[in-house]
Amino acid sequence: MVIDLNADLGEGFGIWRLGDDMALLDVVTSANIACGFHAGDPVIIRRTCAAAVDRGVMIGAQVSYRDLAGFGRREMEVDPEELCAEVLYQLAAVDGIARAMGGRVSYVKPHGALYNRICRDPEQAEAVVTAVVDYDRGLPVLTLPGSAVHEIAAREGLATVVEAFADRAYTSAGALVSRRFPGAVLHDPAEVTVRAVRMATDQMVTAVDGSQVPVDARSICVHGDTPGAVLLAQSVRDGLVKAGVTLRAFT
Repeated sequence: MVIDLNADLGEGFGIWRLGDDMALLDVVTSANIACGFHAGDPVIIRRTCAAAVDRGVMIGAQVSYRDLAGFGRREMEVDPEELCAEVLYQLAAVDGIARAMGGRVSYVKPHGALYNRICRDPEQAEAVVTAVVDYDRGLPVLTLPGSAVHEIAAREGLATVVEAFADRAYTSAGALVSRRFPGAVLHDPAEVTVRAVRMATDQMVTAVDGSQVPVDARSICVHGDTPGAVLLAQSVRDGLVKAGVTLRAFT
């Protein structure tokens, strides 16, 4: 049993800080670093990339809709050519900074509304896949099982990696419960840890209706922007190790 533990990092902006990036980088094996479109700025990106390199944590570009005000969580209608160009722009920016710090971007993970949209929208999924292929066909894309991204990426020779969310509620269809609904985000470290261990060892998660949903994932995400994120992530890491799971990045 080998699992990657990823978290969304670098999500401050200017004088506004969100989460404890440095502490989380001591826990996770992969860091999804905001690219400046939903959060992050050049200074924060540089600091986060440098700290990730220092700790041997893999760097992912967390590309998003251009939506600073909505933190990238508002679904948008974007022309496919424009979306492709904006994803390419973000990817190139973070990879350039990462390389200057001695590392590189090794995968791509869309953020928020874009992540969910491309799971079910082939047109926007193709725009994102095209951007990644244009930049570096060797970069895998993190997505949900059953996502539209898998088929499109396979056609283009681009790898995908399945992930699960330890701190998010699931529908019976295997989708994430919208953040608009109560209980969509889980905060109790003990509960989240039990779910993460089950995801890793049994490849299953209990949906909100009590049904059992398969989640054969290579990576598990814990969000860095929720209260108590460091404690939660550390609890998940400890629980996985105790269960005999090897923590190792997928790239």
